[in-house]
Amino acid sequence: MIKLKTQFTLEEFLALPEGDIIYELIDKEAVPKFKNDEMSPKFFHSSITGALFLLLSVWAQGKERVVIESAIKLTRNQQDWVPVADLTYVSYSRLSADWLQDEACPVAPELVIEIISPGQTFGEMTEKATDYLKADVQRVWVIDTRAKTVTIFYPDTLPQTKRSTDSLEDPLFEGLQITPQQIFQQARIL
Repeated sequence: MIKLKTQFTLEEFLALPEGDIIYELIDKEAVPKFKNDEMSPKFFHSSITGALFLLLSVWAQGKERVVIESAIKLTRNQQDWVPVADLTYVSYSRLSADWLQDEACPVAPELVIEIISPGQTFGEMTEKATDYLKADVQRVWVIDTRAKTVTIFYPDTLPQTKRSTDSLEDPLFEGLQITPQQIFQQARIL
């Protein structure tokens, strides 16, 4: 872990060198995304990430982009916030197809997906989902690998938890037809 100063501007944070530890900018501090060995991605987390990437990429091909572990420039509590989502989906209408920069995503994506890691709680992910929605993300999916559920957070209504063969269909994602069962089967953790 590199020794970091206490407070960062957005520009200073984004200029940090890449390393083995993934940092998020929270309240002007560089905070490791995974705070201990218990929270680092394990088999289920990685398998779900891969399964979702495959399922969403096939659907989004040619019209949108799906990325893994990508930093996003957002605002939280009137301060710069740079979370690193497990997966993001952003349409070309929000971020044009010709945007090819090796940097944090400059716009709020339509969808952010967070997978609960060992050592994290659903309550912590609910808080983060609320922050994403306040920052103009349209949907947040929180995946619980133990309960095998997908909880969808919306900006204007209560969250919904989907199980088994419940559809994740959403007018925001036209043509996307998947279920939690398909995600967990693709990840081979059913």
